[in-house]
Amino acid sequence: MNPFRQALVVLSCAVALLCNHTTHLRAGEADPRPNVILIMLDDLGWADLSCYGSRYHKSPHIDRLATEGMRFTQAYAAAPVCSPTRAALMTGKWPARLHITDWLPGGNDMPFHRLAKPKTEKQLPLAEVTLAERLQAAGYATGHVGKWHLGGRGFGPREQGFELNVGGDGKGTPKGYFAPFHEKNGDVPHLDWAPPGSYLTDIFNEAAIRFIREHRERPFFLYLPHFAVHTPLHAKPHVVSKYKLVEKRPGQQANPVYAAMIESVDDGIGKIMQELEKLQLSEKTILIFTSDNGGVATADWPFTPPTVNGSLREGKGHLYEGGIRVPLIVRWPGKIQSGSECETPVTTVDFLPTILEMCGVEAARREVPTAALDGLSLVPLLKQSSGFDREAIYWHYPHYSPQHGRPCGAIRAGEFKLITFYEDNRRELYNLKDDPAETANLADQDKDKVRELGTKLAAWRRSVEAQMMHPNPFYRPNPQQMDGIVSLHARTADIHGSLLRFESPPHRDALSCWKRMEDWPSFEFELGKAGKFDVELLYCCHKEDAGSKVEITVGSHKLSQIVQETGEKFEPRVIGSVELGRTGRHCLSIKPQAKPGKLVMDLRRVRLLPLQ
Repeated sequence: MNPFRQALVVLSCAVALLCNHTTHLRAGEADPRPNVILIMLDDLGWADLSCYGSRYHKSPHIDRLATEGMRFTQAYAAAPVCSPTRAALMTGKWPARLHITDWLPGGNDMPFHRLAKPKTEKQLPLAEVTLAERLQAAGYATGHVGKWHLGGRGFGPREQGFELNVGGDGKGTPKGYFAPFHEKNGDVPHLDWAPPGSYLTDIFNEAAIRFIREHRERPFFLYLPHFAVHTPLHAKPHVVSKYKLVEKRPGQQANPVYAAMIESVDDGIGKIMQELEKLQLSEKTILIFTSDNGGVATADWPFTPPTVNGSLREGKGHLYEGGIRVPLIVRWPGKIQSGSECETPVTTVDFLPTILEMCGVEAARREVPTAALDGLSLVPLLKQSSGFDREAIYWHYPHYSPQHGRPCGAIRAGEFKLITFYEDNRRELYNLKDDPAETANLADQDKDKVRELGTKLAAWRRSVEAQMMHPNPFYRPNPQQMDGIVSLHARTADIHGSLLRFESPPHRDALSCWKRMEDWPSFEFELGKAGKFDVELLYCCHKEDAGSKVEITVGSHKLSQIVQETGEKFEPRVIGSVELGRTGRHCLSIKPQAKPGKLVMDLRRVRLLPLQ
């Protein structure tokens, strides 16, 4: 930390600490300040726990936390990927303000990306005043056990306020979950001693318990961010075997390895709770459980994603609810009503001010002039009292995600949520009270609300100096292949209208929900060799929807097609031929002309096949 800033933090916290002790302590009395254990899982979805509706995963100890504390039903990660959320947790600031908006160090710009990513921070700056630094300056013992992913050498947990660091560095995933772990080979650091075959999640849980024992005589802050349940999916065989006989059904959670990973985390939490009871620390320990983003619900064929986010749309890498809504449970016996629930939307930036207030060091944030917070204290919600008033929650994700997410920003104000896509300024509006699955885009129906929320979102971006994307000078959309074929996958389509959408694999892997005649897709592509081409559509159409008429336009050419029944399968149909006499950029569009059923079709791909 900057020496001047560190002095300010220490001074302000010392004043708060002195006042606290003067008011509450007499000789021989125990320190009244609570301990804090903050457990964060990686990629755990909103619906992955029994207490959040899972019928497959077993999480009895986390479920017990919910029965003994408060369960939030509309908690949000600050970002749809890991590092930005972790940075928000540590600082109480929006990721956009920190200029950490993607996983670190982030992906590269690709030729098929229309926009180039902005320049962002590659680690959490040391100038930022972290939650650990604030609590440490107030006299807390601070321990980090698990995943850091906010910077490597010189920017790790030890440089950001943690006295202990077990396993944390710049990496976002381990090479594997079973020892040995060799740091010199890029594996998990500080674990060369781990016995061969020992399980990473167990190691972290044991280290956490050891930290609790060693610091039971003074207030402590333990941050336990597990690598689980991030890939690679590795679990203990005897735990995996418990789940093998469960019947797999489409759209249901049914990955036994993933379930076993959750169970190992849950076992560790049970042991931590048992240790707190043994040391008589339960009533003076705040225990917080959450995740860094939504569950991974998309994966390209032939792979199957590890989980399903219940009824929520999409998953990690998207600003739809499945990508950002996460579990959040807070337990503090005697202070938070057992079995309580909170439906108020909250987010990761709220953790820091909440913990500061609960620990009696809230004054620290007022004394540091450059440490303004974006989060709000959740104490009024935890106490079920008045005093929590938020205008909106914001997201800024100027990146293309590996899970097929496109660059976008979002705002949630009240029951409404607006998503703005940066490529074409497309906007989607949802009423989350009526439509938590985000199936009905209301943008065309409520243009006043779109305008209102769009204005607020733009103003917020300016206020935090959010870094924006710019046109990619190397953009080459759907270039012609070496064999002369032009392949236009549904994920590359520009969507016009309100309901038509691309559903990521392994769901439909297609343009779906084509319910409106006014909705249509278009595709850009680049031709290196001119010529004559057959136009082939790969689509799926059920019997009750067959008969829609669509018009395909490529340049000056127009083709008409009656959509035929294909049953449950996607089948290719050649609908005619076109002659393209020039190379370079072209556009293909598909517009409905008639629709006798509920849907036009589900469209996975269009191909231009060269004719000899």
